[in-house]
Amino acid sequence: MLETIFILIILLFSIILHEIAHGSVAFYLGDPTAQESDRLTLNPLNHLDPFGSFILPAILLLITQGRGPIVGWAKPVPINPYNFRDQKWGQLKVAIAGPGANFLVAIFFGLLIRFLPLSFSLLRLFSIIVFYNFFWGLFNLVPIPPLDGSHILFSLLPERFFQFKIFLQQHAFWILIFFIFFGLNLLAFLANLLYSLVVG
Repeated sequence: MLETIFILIILLFSIILHEIAHGSVAFYLGDPTAQESDRLTLNPLNHLDPFGSFILPAILLLITQGRGPIVGWAKPVPINPYNFRDQKWGQLKVAIAGPGANFLVAIFFGLLIRFLPLSFSLLRLFSIIVFYNFFWGLFNLVPIPPLDGSHILFSLLPERFFQFKIFLQQHAFWILIFFIFFGLNLLAFLANLLYSLVVG
């Protein structure tokens, strides 16, 4: 039970760091929308989404009997891409920032595990941080709206794929639900692979 609670706390703050990274890069590029909306803060109350932060993680906890993997999301940080100094690649940079922040957290704690003589309890807690940040970063790179991977994909797709973009946007909810129930094991495998590469 304590480990499950810790996983939920890690998930929550990993999500918050993810959203802050989006807003911070947008601010760096000239868009103050996230700052003006008070979303560049660690206060979880400013970020929580009823379904993504509570209902979905609870459902996954019940379905997997606490074994996970568990995913969730916060309210997207508001941005105005018309304020970006870099109009060509600004949205791509903002989209990459969220998963990038999770990967950095995972690598940092992974290297602590690799090079420091940690107690078993600390090793276990850091391992959860590493795995879930890798997992969360990978989940957000999936190219299904509204995940960051879709923004990355849309920034790179030529105009001739406009109809494909519309199709993904129109059916995004059901595609995402399908992926959550049938694709998470693949992401868990990849997250474990990254964990092994970093931790050794």
